[in-house]
Amino acid sequence: MKKRFELSSGLQGETLVRKGMKRKRSMSEQIRIAPDINVIKIGGHGAIDYGREVMHPLCEEIGRLSKKHQLLVVTGCGGRVRHIMDIGMDLGMPTGVLAELSAKISEQNAIMVSILLSKYNGTRIHTGDLLELPMLLKLGILPVTHGTPPYGLYEHPSRTDMIPPHRTDTGAFLIAEVLGAKNCIIGKNVDGLYTEDPRKNPDAEIICEITAQELLDMNLPDMVLEPMVVELLKEAIHIREVRIINCHTRGNIEKAIAGKKIGTIIRAE
Repeated sequence: MKKRFELSSGLQGETLVRKGMKRKRSMSEQIRIAPDINVIKIGGHGAIDYGREVMHPLCEEIGRLSKKHQLLVVTGCGGRVRHIMDIGMDLGMPTGVLAELSAKISEQNAIMVSILLSKYNGTRIHTGDLLELPMLLKLGILPVTHGTPPYGLYEHPSRTDMIPPHRTDTGAFLIAEVLGAKNCIIGKNVDGLYTEDPRKNPDAEIICEITAQELLDMNLPDMVLEPMVVELLKEAIHIREVRIINCHTRGNIEKAIAGKKIGTIIRAE
């Protein structure tokens, strides 16, 4: 051990897993790479799968807003991922393989949405291009990427559920967090988060505002948002709230960007 070579640093000799290390190393302020950008998640099941009736006016709205605001459009998967998940689980595919398969679907949607936005300089970018966003935005590009986070084969398994927990809502949130974005807005086909599925129970009540822990304590049997987003939100540094809106309704995205109370706001605390 005496012959071990150590680079001189504030973490010299540390294991990076020792509990007391966090107290020893003070937290420094993290850089916000793109503090003015609004991450807009467009659901596959909630929007893209509806086709031209929903997507043409939605892309027109997004294109118009991109002239006034910095936007990053993140696409979800939709019905096709449910099909491949069902087949994959039936065949016994590991969770990591299911994550790889689902990424292919959200990538397809990103390609289609970028083409729909091409007249507004919509350009499909890869996850590896995210650090180039400041330059791309200055060039007038409207970036579009897919939302499946690149855990891929490294997605952790679960004894109780084969479906990957880090999906496209989570990917949009993680992108917004690492970029230090202004907003993380999740577009769905309902007006927000409800106490029950409003399509099954018309008397279900909308939740206008709630904290992450309060939402977890409710233990809802079904949520329009991936539960992993709520878990991650509690510990986030930059993104301290997530907004769920109905992206079928014109003007909702602009209202959310402006900070108006619309849909459901889930706060970190």
